[in-house]
Amino acid sequence: MEDIDIPSYFLCPISLEIMRDPVTMSSGITFDRESIEKWIYTNKNSTCPITRQPLSDTDLTPNHTLRRLIQAWCTLNASDGVERFPTPKPPVDKAQIIKLLNDGKSQEHQIMRCLKSLKSIANESERNKRCLESAGAVEFLASIVTNECSTSSDEALDILYHLQISETGFKNLITRNGDFIGTLMRVLQHGSYQSRGYATLLLKSMYEIADPIYMMNMRVEQFVQIVNVLSDQISQQASIAALQLMIELCPWGRNKVKAVEAGAVEVLIEVLIEKTEKRVCEMVLMLLDQLCRCAEGRARLLSHGAGIAVVSKKILRVSHVGSERGVKILTSISRFSATSNVLQEMMVVGVVTKLCLVLQVDCSPKTKEKAKEILRLHSTVWKNSSCIPVHLLSFYPSS
Repeated sequence: MEDIDIPSYFLCPISLEIMRDPVTMSSGITFDRESIEKWIYTNKNSTCPITRQPLSDTDLTPNHTLRRLIQAWCTLNASDGVERFPTPKPPVDKAQIIKLLNDGKSQEHQIMRCLKSLKSIANESERNKRCLESAGAVEFLASIVTNECSTSSDEALDILYHLQISETGFKNLITRNGDFIGTLMRVLQHGSYQSRGYATLLLKSMYEIADPIYMMNMRVEQFVQIVNVLSDQISQQASIAALQLMIELCPWGRNKVKAVEAGAVEVLIEVLIEKTEKRVCEMVLMLLDQLCRCAEGRARLLSHGAGIAVVSKKILRVSHVGSERGVKILTSISRFSATSNVLQEMMVVGVVTKLCLVLQVDCSPKTKEKAKEILRLHSTVWKNSSCIPVHLLSFYPSS
């Protein structure tokens, strides 16, 4: 196959592979359907990927002539290992989907069959996903989840997540489906592991565009369910979504205190002890930084036997972002919660040594300034301590 000279106009300008389903867009350029639909719908671009000119519309016209030429060429070169692509199925139209949805609404015993058909349609192409959304599939699926029939609800959640709903679709879901956020919170409490994972991912997307009133009205019980997703380690994807969700929610109202009361600090410390992935550690430190801005959060961190130690350990071991957040956490502790016992613990577990190291390595100027501030603030207690290695004493800032 490598030695065969493939005509350049058979190749998709995006994937640089032979086009299976060539389609022409309003700019006059032909692409493989899968590649251009991903460009338009998944990556949310409104320009031609080649000319970079704005698209007058996103209609894609099948290039049947080119497809037949490609198929004929593949057949001619079959002896050299070239696979002949089958004729692609025509994209589903809106009328077909509306009929399918109406059948599912009017015949309850047909719901599972309807859901399987919707899933199959969605998996075929990005265009089909957008067509499903415009035909009302999102509202239909949300109503099934709300009715809480376990089997069909799990399947509907699966499809809802994989539809990659648009921002407009999520806004409509929030305004037209009453308490759908509350429904997803109930799934977090009672659903299967898979459904809880999908519910977390959907909640993250919904809260990113939701009115602030929804965020300020969060209850402690709801934070408990989000924290449980993290502690149960349903999946890496769900854990990251739970962290992102709490980072999004905590700045609003009294949510920091509510998250602390839900046990977030203890779970985050355990995650920080167990996990080494850069992205996870950065988000955990970011969230702990937020929670330590309230007295309740600092108290929970200090009451955990490994709280200060694990934060200190992650500094200089994760990333510049992780180090910055770790030093910010220690800044909050040293400013507002620095009892004699806390200062002694910070010496014993190596916080002071780590801060001296921060001053001599490649960290951001902001992080170094924070480290200096902490060391100066408690220099009378720490500077002459035998816990600091002699070779680092020269880096201890003067008062």
